[in-house]
Amino acid sequence: MPHRIYLFVLLILPSLAWPQPPTASGEASAALVTFTLDFPASQPEHYSIRVFSDGLAHYQSTGRISADSDETDSFDLDFPLSSEMRQKVFALADKAGYFQKDLDSHHKGQAFTGKKTLTYRDASRTGQATYNFSSNTAAQELTSLFQNLSATLEFGHRIDYDRRYQKLALDAELKRMQEMAQTRMLVEVSAIQPILQQVVADQSVVNVARARAQRLLDAEGSR
Repeated sequence: MPHRIYLFVLLILPSLAWPQPPTASGEASAALVTFTLDFPASQPEHYSIRVFSDGLAHYQSTGRISADSDETDSFDLDFPLSSEMRQKVFALADKAGYFQKDLDSHHKGQAFTGKKTLTYRDASRTGQATYNFSSNTAAQELTSLFQNLSATLEFGHRIDYDRRYQKLALDAELKRMQEMAQTRMLVEVSAIQPILQQVVADQSVVNVARARAQRLLDAEGSR
């Protein structure tokens, strides 16, 4: 009997003493839709948006700091996506067949508007499609949605830069943002809410710019 106990201890001790590998959770277990655009003639030149089914999202872009500068920087932002937007993204991915088929229209006369890639991943399937222009309605809607989301987040990036380094440029940027909001081309303004709040609270910013930032926050809060 003592020998059996000794053998049992030898067998079980390693499992108690050695750390076990973590189980898959978080990003690994969540379904994921990714949109990437590469377009050297645009600003930003590259960006990607990752939307997870658990509500988290990540944005990354690379481009020039300003229109009159050759210096580039990288912008990264993690943010929660609204449930309405998340449901819309995954419903459209479903309608587009989870990007498992060619989505490019292959029209020879179509102007180049950037290399776009939609990717889907979950526990049971993956799909990826690259296109310039797609005649697939769901893909078109996803493209517009992600481009509008990028435009909104890039406004936040520029506003944050202007508040730090060129405050006199803030009013014009916020005015353009208001104009886009009126045409409903801004989406998920809540993602850049902290940046707008910093503008409102900054006493060194001119009052008209602070008022524009506050109106954008009020409009988002009334949705």
